[in-house]
Amino acid sequence: MIAFYMICGYLILLVAVGLLGSVGHKKNSSVDFFLASRGCGAFLLVMTVFGTTMTSFALVGSTGQAYLRGIGVYGQMASWSALIHSACFFIIGTKLWYHGRRFGYSTQIQFFTDRFQSPKLGYILFPILVGWVIPYVVINILGSGATIQSVTAGAFPKMFPSENPATNGGIPPWLGSAMVCLTVLTYVFGGGMRSLSFANALHASVLILLGGVILFLVIGKLGGVEAATALVAQHKPQLLVRGTGEHPITQMEFMSYMFVPLSVGMFPHLFQHWMTAKDVKTFRTVVILHPLFIMLVWAPCILLGIWTSTAVLNGVPVIPTSLDDPNKILGILVKKLTNPVVSGFLGVGIVSATMSLDSQFLALSSMFTHDILLRRFGEKRLGDKQRVMLGRLIVVAIVLIAYFVSLWAPRSVYTLGVWCFTGFSGLFPLVFASLYWKRVTSAGAMGSIVAALATWTYLFREASWGANKDYLFLGMMPAATIFFAASIAIVVVSLVTEPPAKEVVDRFFPSDEEKRRERVSV
Repeated sequence: MIAFYMICGYLILLVAVGLLGSVGHKKNSSVDFFLASRGCGAFLLVMTVFGTTMTSFALVGSTGQAYLRGIGVYGQMASWSALIHSACFFIIGTKLWYHGRRFGYSTQIQFFTDRFQSPKLGYILFPILVGWVIPYVVINILGSGATIQSVTAGAFPKMFPSENPATNGGIPPWLGSAMVCLTVLTYVFGGGMRSLSFANALHASVLILLGGVILFLVIGKLGGVEAATALVAQHKPQLLVRGTGEHPITQMEFMSYMFVPLSVGMFPHLFQHWMTAKDVKTFRTVVILHPLFIMLVWAPCILLGIWTSTAVLNGVPVIPTSLDDPNKILGILVKKLTNPVVSGFLGVGIVSATMSLDSQFLALSSMFTHDILLRRFGEKRLGDKQRVMLGRLIVVAIVLIAYFVSLWAPRSVYTLGVWCFTGFSGLFPLVFASLYWKRVTSAGAMGSIVAALATWTYLFREASWGANKDYLFLGMMPAATIFFAASIAIVVVSLVTEPPAKEVVDRFFPSDEEKRRERVSV
């Protein structure tokens, strides 16, 4: 019951923090509801961006991968993510913030439609972005329900019996997911982006503390750092060297993984968070602290994964050799080597990691409101109150739809989620070229989108529609191939088509003197 009480308490705390964070602000302001009045300072921005980009895979998945593949997982996943994420925040986020502040953008599609003077481009991009975000939302809902069931096992044996001893008496996934969805709906409906930002700051704080706390409590049971490492060096030395063992990380795979984190440059929900920044200086804190936070979350989990591969307790391996799912390793480790309070804290942390879906809910609501309804009915016909009400109603609809989809979604949706990240990486050349290349054309942008989608579909099919989880193309991650195809398409098509109009170029690439005048006026 301890884990159950802790999770319920955390969900109640989230609602309280979220709603209290929005007290005293304009409830009927659409800019406040969708973008927190573009007034988030450095602390809120860094915490919300980190909380949004970290998922349960950072905790559960990294431990399991390190158990199988060793220390190379940190360089492949954590180091590349830390470096590439911060680079994207600097070269993409600051530029988009600048244009968003100048022209009042709330969504990516507004920027691309205006940048390329092509409403058609927006209509093509909209279903692609939504189609790749929705599986990500469903993954988080499924993950939250499964986590709550596993950590509350034994709490309600008569009410929720199960044939599986590991989940017997646990809150069933449909109810656990409903608890999370209702929590998110309450504070997003009540305060929009402002409530969401305060809730995400709490998410991020929990994630940053979790890995270190578990590592501190477990390491003593493993005999200390030196003893645990020596045991690995004796029995599984391949885990301490990248590229060796039963599941090696090859040099090509390692290097090509750098293309996967580029997905953050095109996440709709991350774009929306960038638009909330008070000024461009707040990005400095994000760029500096984000890699540090990634290290604090990933490093303990990866070390635990490596150490537990050879850990023994009372002469018996801590992790049974018959284990078929490496994602269960962190939960097994905590249950065997700590107490119920720590187990509950782990449940809170994993639930917290899955709750980045609040940002996705609001981003989808913003896209439907601004890119479909306002474009269809006209911005002048809908005032602030109507826009806020539309946004809230769409949030309710999206939450309900996503929840009911999760009830029937196959578990393979997890694999689809990984491929959705890959798809967003393929759209990175589009956003980069639109910000830094004056010669890029609307046709080039369209060609890049088509090339990315076509290559993604082909590789997804070659991977048996995601069934082959270790699929590589020419030894590389699929994200690399899609990135190169999209890059070649946007360059070639732009060079063979008519250049964009001078007034469009001047609008998005102002001279130094114009920039100076803008700074003075601000």
